Amino acid sequence: MAKIKKALIPAAGFGTRFLPQTKAMPKEMMPLVDKPIIQRVVEELVDGGIETIVIVTGWNKRSIEDHFDNNFELEEKLLSSGKTEALEMVRKISDLAEFVYVRQKGPQGNATPILNAKHIMGNDPFMLFFGDDFIDATPSRARQLIEAYEKYGSTILAAGKVKSEGDYKKYGFVGGDYVEDGVLRVKSIVEKPGSSSASPSDTTVMSGYIFTPDIYEPLEKAEKTLEEGQELVYTFGVQALIDQGIPVHAVEIKDAIYRDTGNKLEYLKTIIEYGLKHEDIGDDFRNFLENLIMEERS
Repeated sequence: MAKIKKALIPAAGFGTRFLPQTKAMPKEMMPLVDKPIIQRVVEELVDGGIETIVIVTGWNKRSIEDHFDNNFELEEKLLSSGKTEALEMVRKISDLAEFVYVRQKGPQGNATPILNAKHIMGNDPFMLFFGDDFIDATPSRARQLIEAYEKYGSTILAAGKVKSEGDYKKYGFVGGDYVEDGVLRVKSIVEKPGSSSASPSDTTVMSGYIFTPDIYEPLEKAEKTLEEGQELVYTFGVQALIDQGIPVHAVEIKDAIYRDTGNKLEYLKTIIEYGLKHEDIGDDFRNFLENLIMEERS
């Protein structure tokens, strides 16, 4: 069985929910204290053993490439200033993995980046994480997905349980039979069913996937039959695999906290939580928040 050494990060969206901030800054580069969101995603992938990361970008995403590239002028400045810790940190970013950049071409939808990266992924299985959301978990989401892939050798979907009725309008949902605790052999998948009554179950597909190379053919067929204005979504390919009898499994990520940083409120919540945990400013930040709350109540 081929090892998972490659990963795909779709990062071509416009981030309209954060305008005007994202007019010039990619949403994936918005900071969580002192790291852009996409760096946290990359670090998780690397921790899971990923060596090559393909980032599918758009015309306004050059700063993502710059962030993971070497900056010799900055490094020289830090070196001459004696800021060795900062220098080591900056160099480490560009050494995280081999980065490959592809411009997105094709119809709208979360499956288009998969086809855009086909010539790089080749016949290898690969992981897909989005660049503007992530999951905190122990072991990491990446490690849990890889463990499941090594056991089942199939397409693997990260999954969790629904938390509110509104989730049925935001995420994909799967139905099927449990083959072991927390692992579902998927029989159906629905993108944003809209309500619990229209959903195959209360198991939602979270942000994280391992795809095998057989995902390409059904997506290419789906692309040719899209109706005007219809998006090309990964669920078309996954359902086609299921219909062909090809195994697909959904794995509930254990001890998971989903960070939807594309949502303003959730983004602010994440910043506060990460700020409180930050080794340099955590205590001072906590004192500030406590004093602020006391002032608001007085």
